[in-house]
Amino acid sequence: MSTDLASVIAASTRWLLAAFPASAGALSRALAEAQARQAVTLAAVLRYPTDMDVQLLHLLGPSGTTRLDWASGCDRRPEDVTWQTWVDEAVVSWAACLLADPALARTALTATEHHTEVGGLERLTNPSGRDAEAAALLRHPDLLEDIAALHRPQLVELLNVEASRGRDAAA
Repeated sequence: MSTDLASVIAASTRWLLAAFPASAGALSRALAEAQARQAVTLAAVLRYPTDMDVQLLHLLGPSGTTRLDWASGCDRRPEDVTWQTWVDEAVVSWAACLLADPALARTALTATEHHTEVGGLERLTNPSGRDAEAAALLRHPDLLEDIAALHRPQLVELLNVEASRGRDAAA
């Protein structure tokens, strides 16, 4: 994974945690952040798989939070905007899909050639009871639906294409 995605990953993770906060307590916040970061990292690697894709992202810039804020009902303060310019709407949407559906996250992980670069994603793909409790809002399919629906068709199409490539190679 290109380190050039670090700003997008950090800002998109921050947006998810602001929109769907963790349960009370430092451990819960840390567990929720780990899950959000894992989902965003996997989504970013799927969305921008090549160095050319990352370079285009930096040339054109990510989409920001306007539509995400509208879809989630978040109300941002004017002084809190600089980091929001690095939020990528599609990455957040795909991350929401992955958080709401661990089976989809497992499929996404196996579909990417970068699974070794992404690292262990156990909290995302196989959350423990404590993980689920800490990130109850962040993983709630009904709460995430408006965000996930924004770009779910593109993710499903990508994963179906990748899955069929894997089946063809195995045959």
